[in-house]
This record gives sequence, C-alpha cells and structure tokens, in this order.
Amino acid sequence: MKDERGLYYLPSMQDTDTRMYVRSVDGVIQFRLWNANHAEVWDRHEWLPFDVIEAAAEMYKERGAERNPLALYDVEIAKRLIKDEAN
Repeated sequence: MKDERGLYYLPSMQDTDTRMYVRSVDGVIQFRLWNANHAEVWDRHEWLPFDVIEAAAEMYKERGAERNPLALYDVEIAKRLIKDEAN
C-alpha cells in the first residue's frame, strides 16, 4: 500500500491504526512506524535500517524482555513492496 508518507504495510491486521513504512536507500531497507493514535511517534523516530532493529531486538532479549520487537518488522514484505513499486 502507499500513501503520502510512502510505502507501508500493516504490522498487525487487528490494528489498522498502525502502519509500518518501508523504503530502500542505497540497497538498505529502512523502516519507520506511524500510529494514528500517537502521531508524535513519527516525528520522534527516524528511519531505521533493519540491522539496527535486529541489534535493538537482541538487547531486549538479553534483558529478558518478554516482547519481541522484531514482530513488527517484516523484511520480506518490505522487499516485496519495494520491488513491486519499482516495476
């Protein structure tokens, strides 16, 4: 899907107010979260490369956090959206 912010997918089908935007910069896939109920998240957070997201998820895991932050980020969906947009 695409809107004025760019390409996105819904990381949770149950929550249509949350969108994960994706782009590719020099072949590196980047993600940025937007939520209709918390628009300030978009302003406070920049685009993040997937390797940074993976490193942060590892830190969560080491601290024993029960949540898996990687659940929101789907690099395969991102690749497909970017590929489809290029064609």
